[in-house]
Amino acid sequence: MTVKETKLKGCYVIQPSIFSDKRGYFIESFNQKTFNSKLNLDISFVQDNESQSSKGVLRGLHYQSGIYAQAKLVRVVKGSVLDVAVDMRLDSETFGEHISIELTEANKTQLFVPRGFAHGFIVLEDETIFSYKCDNFYNKESEAGVIYNDTDLNINWQLPVSDFILSEKDLVLPQFKNAEKC
Repeated sequence: MTVKETKLKGCYVIQPSIFSDKRGYFIESFNQKTFNSKLNLDISFVQDNESQSSKGVLRGLHYQSGIYAQAKLVRVVKGSVLDVAVDMRLDSETFGEHISIELTEANKTQLFVPRGFAHGFIVLEDETIFSYKCDNFYNKESEAGVIYNDTDLNINWQLPVSDFILSEKDLVLPQFKNAEKC
């Protein structure tokens, strides 16, 4: 497993070792001891989530605030997404900045998104399966978010806006300047 910190402190791109032969492949997608050692963290994931989506589905930008904040380890099992993380931490030198990375079934790349970040993704292929681990349980009352098309963030989602499929909830999220900060 290789680990590389992104320009956003505490947010890491993780590339698991892939062992391939004529039968197929094998990866160790997660190992608590190795993960914590390589990232110099002490994280215990308590909840796994999975979604299946069609091309154009945009989920996000979401986060939980306060004592219910969540760190996430995200990956694609099938298909591909453009994954986005936004630093919402007021005391961070990269506050208000974002990164985007393509996570695919083929590249097996994972992204660790620490607490205090908004997270979202747009699906680039039909029938994409997205999986993520969380280090805190879901709490509806602590849900927060930022609108996907915020002009200050200026995220390039790679697909034409006419292809976007969003939930009603995601269409009414606040602008970054009005969103709850961490």
